[in-house]
Amino acid sequence: MELNLVMAIVDRDRCSAMEDVIHSLKLPLALTMYAQGTATSEHLSLFGLVKREYALVSTVADGEQTQKLIRAAKLRMFIDIPGNGIMMSVPIKSVGGGRTMAYLTDNMNVTGEKPDMNFSHELIYVILNEGFSDMVMTAARPAGATGGTVLAGKGTGSRESEKFLGISLANEKDVVLILAETGKKAAIMKAINTKAGPQTDAGAICFSLPVSDVAGLRQLDPEDTADTVAETKAE
Repeated sequence: MELNLVMAIVDRDRCSAMEDVIHSLKLPLALTMYAQGTATSEHLSLFGLVKREYALVSTVADGEQTQKLIRAAKLRMFIDIPGNGIMMSVPIKSVGGGRTMAYLTDNMNVTGEKPDMNFSHELIYVILNEGFSDMVMTAARPAGATGGTVLAGKGTGSRESEKFLGISLANEKDVVLILAETGKKAAIMKAINTKAGPQTDAGAICFSLPVSDVAGLRQLDPEDTADTVAETKAE
């Protein structure tokens, strides 16, 4: 059975509506985490804007439920229209235990099918020291990133990783999520590692996850730039 982690990034005042969409399909859980956008202070002051507050709403769904959820979000929240949020699904490779699988699938029969791993987009997951998300995005935008979402967290890294790798996870952290085209992913990650990596004050480490479905992304014209898209998303 195909299982996906389906995530929606929406304005914070719309997270209850997204939760209602999830519950209407009788999916087993809706996990909401608060986040912020990554528009720079310069962009915000230029347009007289304030930093927007977002919510990351997640659930687990099989392949058919994923498509139903995205369709419902388009109909009820217009998620496919740029500015109303972004929705994506990440394939789940394994689940810890039979009871967990039964809970997530409502006791449906599970097959050993493997998802197709050829995807047009990937989710870049960046873990960095608190307060340095601007440094990460300053590195990522020229490489092709069009925007990101910041989550707050707290690390619990091992002493060994700090001793041998120079990376301390045992303090306040930010997580930056960047949805990118697969062809641009490597350049974005390389730029982050070079300009905001473990050797810098940001101390960023990053990895990517495949995205099987996506909705809400603006289709770029050839003359558009990353900065233009970032400004549009900040409005």
